[in-house]
Amino acid sequence: MTPDAPRPPKITAQRGTDGKDDTARPGLLLAEPDLKLAARATARFEGAGISVTVCHDGAEALLQAGAHHPAAVLLATPLPVVGAARVTELIARLHPVPVIVGAGPEGVEEATAALAAGAVAIVARPYRIEEILPFLTGGRPPGDGSAEPLVVGDIELDPIGFHVHVRGRAVQLPVREFQLLRYLMQHHNRVISRAELTRALWGTDAPDSNTLTVHIRRVRMKLREEAGSCCTIDAIRGLGYRLECSTARTPASSGA
Repeated sequence: MTPDAPRPPKITAQRGTDGKDDTARPGLLLAEPDLKLAARATARFEGAGISVTVCHDGAEALLQAGAHHPAAVLLATPLPVVGAARVTELIARLHPVPVIVGAGPEGVEEATAALAAGAVAIVARPYRIEEILPFLTGGRPPGDGSAEPLVVGDIELDPIGFHVHVRGRAVQLPVREFQLLRYLMQHHNRVISRAELTRALWGTDAPDSNTLTVHIRRVRMKLREEAGSCCTIDAIRGLGYRLECSTARTPASSGA
């Protein structure tokens, strides 16, 4: 671009649902190959006053990042055509803005590679706008506490490298289970209600009634039965859940 060339618009020149010009609103570039998921996410972001430019593969994401100069970029994984790690690397070099990576169970490896390439965070798909908004306002995602590793009992969790170890042994967790364990570690020895957990992980007080129970059971099994941790997630009937650690391994807690 020459010095005299007009600068591309910062975000898509459209009218938002509130009737205001989108150029007055923070811009998010969303690269999401799932059309339905992209549409749902766009509606939620625009409802929060965020202008969204949507594309569906990594090559298009690079073009749109150069054209619209968004405040942040959200890349789904796996990302077609050009992978998320390469897109992250090129955006950091050509159009430096925060890159967030959205990962489901099949996208964790690519998301981790994108982190190594410079992405600032991994979030779960489907997306929660509460996790993305702080990157558009210069803040920090709510509830993440710090980028420093967490250590509770014999569990070590690295929120940047997306690693969990129990007594030095790696524990593989999908994104949502990782976020669940992180939240419990940040509030260990405290009873956390189901409503608080579902708000923190899914942005709602009432997901599918069995969803949280299933995630709790999976994390508990991986910690106690697979890794032999001294920590367990106790179900406190009528109240919620609590992460507690003993000095020695004890039988896994029953029920969720």
